[in-house]
Amino acid sequence: MKDWIKSGAPWIWMTAGALALSLVMVFGVLWLTAARGLTHFWPAQVAETTFIEKNGSKIRLIGEIREREEVAVRRLVEAGFNIPGDDKFTTRYLIKLGNRDIHGFDFKWYPAPLLGEITYPGDLLTVERREWGNFYGHLQAVKEDGKVVARGAAAMPELEKRVERARALFDEIYRTEKHDIGRINHRLEQLRLQERKLQLQGKLTEAEKQSIERQREAANAEFGQIQERLEQLRREIGRDSLSAEVMDGRVVDVPLAKVADTYHANAMGMAGKIGFYARKLYAFISEDPREANTEGGIFPAIFGTVMMVILMSIMVMPLGVIAAVYMREYAGKGLMIRIIRIAVNNLAGVPSIVYGVFGLGFFIYFLGGNIDALFFPEALPAPTFGSPGILWASLTLAILTLPVVIVATEEGLSRVPLSLREGSLALGATKAETLWRTVLPMTAPAIMTGLILAVARAAGETAPLMLVGVVKLAPNLPLDGYFPYFHLERQFMHLGFHIYDVGFQSPNVEAARPLVYATALLLVIVIVVLNLAAVSLRNRLRENLRGLEGI
Repeated sequence: MKDWIKSGAPWIWMTAGALALSLVMVFGVLWLTAARGLTHFWPAQVAETTFIEKNGSKIRLIGEIREREEVAVRRLVEAGFNIPGDDKFTTRYLIKLGNRDIHGFDFKWYPAPLLGEITYPGDLLTVERREWGNFYGHLQAVKEDGKVVARGAAAMPELEKRVERARALFDEIYRTEKHDIGRINHRLEQLRLQERKLQLQGKLTEAEKQSIERQREAANAEFGQIQERLEQLRREIGRDSLSAEVMDGRVVDVPLAKVADTYHANAMGMAGKIGFYARKLYAFISEDPREANTEGGIFPAIFGTVMMVILMSIMVMPLGVIAAVYMREYAGKGLMIRIIRIAVNNLAGVPSIVYGVFGLGFFIYFLGGNIDALFFPEALPAPTFGSPGILWASLTLAILTLPVVIVATEEGLSRVPLSLREGSLALGATKAETLWRTVLPMTAPAIMTGLILAVARAAGETAPLMLVGVVKLAPNLPLDGYFPYFHLERQFMHLGFHIYDVGFQSPNVEAARPLVYATALLLVIVIVVLNLAAVSLRNRLRENLRGLEGI
């Protein structure tokens, strides 16, 4: 036994066991996140049953059974429920009733002993609305301008056609409002800034005034035409509605203008469910959010996260590499350089929110405010760069991850043999040429390792971004078709902040919970993809430098 311990075998087994446990934990978290998040897009069956209330009356329930748990009967009795039998524990169900605008709540727990037989009628209709969440009921009729156009068996085919028409009209309205009206508003704002700039410079002549006014009148005339078109589209989309019987027996009309989708989940076959799942998953990735971020997609958050990481990488790489080259290749070994190295190592452990406060005070208030005063005086007092934006968020994260790049680059520089430097100098190359053509190319894999670590940390940061650029809902992406195309002063959405907002700031926590898991999984995938791209580039550099490493 002593010889076995002295051989070091137990420590090898302990290391392997720790690695295996870590892998199990990581894959366990990923599996839980994927299971909770990806199942959200599968069409859930809608149950119908009865429930005995505290006063003994029986009501009908319609909704999705989301969760079940064991609960002490004593707690239910204390809450006023009359639970039959002598069992100490029983089951209760969390049912998503939907119809929040009608009942006043979305989710509610119900004790299983007080529920009647649970059935899944094929004619139960699920309506995904753009406001107020899901609607459940038995379809009664389809109406046009308040008049019934289809009832009974003919109602569903007619409803599908009219929902498709309403969806096309809604998309046209959305495009018109966002692009056409957005283009005119952008032009009017540019005219206002042009006029204000000429006024500040003392060059606003009567001819310039008339020219700007003519352009403004032309834009307003075009705006009036678009408004007329929008009013016509809104009248067309508002003519259709559906009538459905809800669980309390009332027949409720739902305008199709507020409907995103309708389907009979209980009557779907496997092929239909798979197609539905693929469509909803694609919509989640490609569409904008709605309903306080608890419905719709998260494309702006994906775009903002990737663009911020790319900008951060472009900023941190030259800064980190230059700093590391100076400290390793040019600086002496005195007290000052030791203090700088200690400071760099300590900066890696500073809480990220401190960087956010620094970015808010230095980048936004000081640097951005002075940029506005010097280059954008016509826009004041409305700030341009003197407010949170993706540029300042990227710079803040670049400073946050700078120590990682510096340390990784220094380690790479230290591994380059001194003989290579001496050989290059002996052949007549200057120190700068040796550094640029020999040392740095061999250090490239280590530099990429620093970038990988920086990307992994920056992509998941949330706290500093709340101060320097991220918002709950960004009306416009930082990249669009208006000059200068990259609008680095704009605020943006971020997957990490989206998780925080949906999980902890949502007015409907139960409805938002699956989206928290789905967004978290997507954030992990985005980080993995970014890291794999960097790893692939690093491996290619290593292959190209394999010959040099063997010298």
